[in-house]
Amino acid sequence: MTESLTNADLAPVPTDKRNWSMWHIAALWVGMAVCVPTYMIAAGMVSQGMAWWQAVLTVMLGNVIVLAPMILNGHPGTKHGIPFPVLVRSSFGTSGAHVPAIARSLVACGWFGIQTWIGGAAIFSILVTLEWVKPFHESDMIGMLGITATQFMCFIAFWAVHVVIILCGINSIKWLEAWAAPFLIAAGIALLIWAFVQVDDVSALFKTRSEFNSAGDFWKVFFPQLTAMVGFWATLSLNIPDFTRYCKTQRDQAVGQLLGLPTTMTLFCFIGIIVTAATIALFGEALWDPVEIVQRMGSKTVVVVSMIALLLATLSTNLAANVVSPANGFSNIAPRLISFRMGGMITALIGIAIMPWKLMEDLGAYIFTWLIGYSALLGPIAGIMLCDYFIIRRTKLDHTALYDSGGAYRGVNWRAMIALVFAVLPNLPGFINAATGRTHDAYDAALETMNAARASHTPAEFQQMIADKVLVVVNEPIFPAVFDVIYGYAWFVGLPLAVLLYAVLMKMRPYQMPVPEQTK
Repeated sequence: MTESLTNADLAPVPTDKRNWSMWHIAALWVGMAVCVPTYMIAAGMVSQGMAWWQAVLTVMLGNVIVLAPMILNGHPGTKHGIPFPVLVRSSFGTSGAHVPAIARSLVACGWFGIQTWIGGAAIFSILVTLEWVKPFHESDMIGMLGITATQFMCFIAFWAVHVVIILCGINSIKWLEAWAAPFLIAAGIALLIWAFVQVDDVSALFKTRSEFNSAGDFWKVFFPQLTAMVGFWATLSLNIPDFTRYCKTQRDQAVGQLLGLPTTMTLFCFIGIIVTAATIALFGEALWDPVEIVQRMGSKTVVVVSMIALLLATLSTNLAANVVSPANGFSNIAPRLISFRMGGMITALIGIAIMPWKLMEDLGAYIFTWLIGYSALLGPIAGIMLCDYFIIRRTKLDHTALYDSGGAYRGVNWRAMIALVFAVLPNLPGFINAATGRTHDAYDAALETMNAARASHTPAEFQQMIADKVLVVVNEPIFPAVFDVIYGYAWFVGLPLAVLLYAVLMKMRPYQMPVPEQTK
């Protein structure tokens, strides 16, 4: 092994140190899946016109689909004991591996910031409920930050809790997930029972109907939402070896994921839909944010206990889903200088710098630009990994070469890079349209609103409405409508295309001797 490519955190886990059972993997997924974004994910689906059961089934199907690459990519972790950044050295090269590792890490940093902001908001709500601080008021906001000093300090306080656990290492995360899982399930069921008990007519909670006029209208919304649901865990389908490397057997990692991922995601999205329906009857409006719901429960004790549960859910999700991968990814850049703990600190600092509260402002942008956008990139990476490990390598890896800058996996595998670029390319125009707010659907809707306003107002009134930003002028889309359609299927386009391109390119390489299998 070359010292510049390894450290204690990136080296293969010895067989006798692989002590994670099926329960630990299932608990890991419960801890990651129970979070505010999971609770709110169905909000976008219902707001787009889906019935409650259509949204639940979309969530279930999306998680069953992403479970396949999750279990498959978990295989090399358990068999070879290596983390994600080391695994991608076989496909992208020892130097090229930095591209997928950093791509995954930066996404995790964004999610880390979002989840930490949610936890900070829960702390702020606790303090307001206890009347230790005054409620939010726009006059207290700090300039460019867009939040108050108290809100920012609550955010930093929750951030500091993460830092303490990061410094304690990976075993502290395993311990937290195992103990948090049963408590989080109980908290979710308690919230569901609260909704059933509080309303006079339980059947009213299931009255959300589909707003689509035809099957064609439904499919136009279904596939982008399904892609977004797959994209929700597209990140973990890459770096799941970071966890499965500690598993005793393949059965532990596969069954543990089957028990933990689709069941928890479906249950908590269902809870989110039913509880939101209850808020319509109780408060006269649909409240999708559980923080806001808890604030309206009245009893200080209930509010504080509920917020503590929310804090634990957010903490368990954030540490496992958004710290472990970037910590290893950043460590992979310079293993001799950056340990797992140092990589975790880099993640935490980036999570502050991105100002996550601004990412949470618009629910539509959150689903269509953020989730689908990064799944378009990560889908091809997953495709290349799966093709390389199962089709090209036949699950056999040379451990010495993985850590050798002059070995069989040295440098950059340009075939993987070419496959990645061309698999991402079809989704890029649609992503640009979405990122700039210039999709064809948005343009058509804005144009219809503008024409209606022009017909019902005088020219002077119409111009004043534009000046007052009552009407928003939307520029024409940059790319044709077909690219918006392709972008809506981003993950499903990118992954198989990457598999095909990479397989063809690798078959064109000069013949190489079979790799001797090493599993220890």
